[in-house]
Amino acid sequence: MTIIKGIYVNLDLQFLLNDQHMQQKSLKQFIYLSLAAAVATILLKFYAFYLTGSTGFFSDALESFVNLIGAIMALIMLTISAKPADKGHEYGHTKAEYFSSAIEGALIVLAALSIIRSAVPRIIEPTPLENLNAGLLFSLGASLINLVVALILIENGKKRNSIVLEADGKHLLTDVWTSAGVIVGILIVKLTGIYILDPIIAILVAINIIYTGYQLISRSASGLMDASISEEAIKKITSYLDSLKEKNIDYHSLMTRQAGQHMFISVHLLVPGWWTVKKGHDYADLIEQSIEDMFNVPVTVSTHIEPIDDPTSMNDIGIYRQKKESNNKNKPSI
Repeated sequence: MTIIKGIYVNLDLQFLLNDQHMQQKSLKQFIYLSLAAAVATILLKFYAFYLTGSTGFFSDALESFVNLIGAIMALIMLTISAKPADKGHEYGHTKAEYFSSAIEGALIVLAALSIIRSAVPRIIEPTPLENLNAGLLFSLGASLINLVVALILIENGKKRNSIVLEADGKHLLTDVWTSAGVIVGILIVKLTGIYILDPIIAILVAINIIYTGYQLISRSASGLMDASISEEAIKKITSYLDSLKEKNIDYHSLMTRQAGQHMFISVHLLVPGWWTVKKGHDYADLIEQSIEDMFNVPVTVSTHIEPIDDPTSMNDIGIYRQKKESNNKNKPSI
């Protein structure tokens, strides 16, 4: 029986590793899609800039170049985050995803500063624009590519709880909105002949890009500082734990953290003091498995069993143990 049980455990472990490998492979496929979109939009937007000489089109093209660098970084970090836990990184490498979005945010800010630098001389000396019809057509085509890919990345990023996909998708979606602003602005320039509007539009685009970069950097910093999992996920967990009270099982010290796709959850279970160690362990195993089954992403649940009728069980609510005087008559000595 022990041998058979060991075989089942090994099969479960192998299945889990294969499942995580397939999930990472699936995520990489979306990054390849983002890379292809970035290359296509760079070519289209820089050609629009080449045809027209518009600073607005140049700012739009430069942001697409940042998209390409960001997608390459995302691919590198996804490869790193897919590495299994090792002796030096026993909780895995999933936090590598946060570096990707942080670097992408920093690149966005640098691109925005470059746009402003290019636009200021055009405000001082406005320059006539040429071939606006063709430039607008190429820019519109690039925007449609970005829109489709952005929606795909955001949807799958949320579904798979991947900050890399979601950040890349939101960046592309921001690119779509900035492109729309540039296109509208160039149309106004075409209709009015007020060429100073072109660099002003470019600067407005740059300001919007800086805000997007700040959001990405802020979110990455939050993740690196062990941010909790989403409120929706916590509510799902607490609803389940609350339902156990009718079986005389209570809980406290529910703590969570998000590391890329991986969720880490720890909780203290308060059970009747007369239970055997085996019974408490069996219930803890069942509860851990039930919580892990709630989500379609990697989840690690750790539980700690405490007697519900012992007041000292409340000394360790939270991350730090409260040191209180208590009756130690029945406490074991070490």
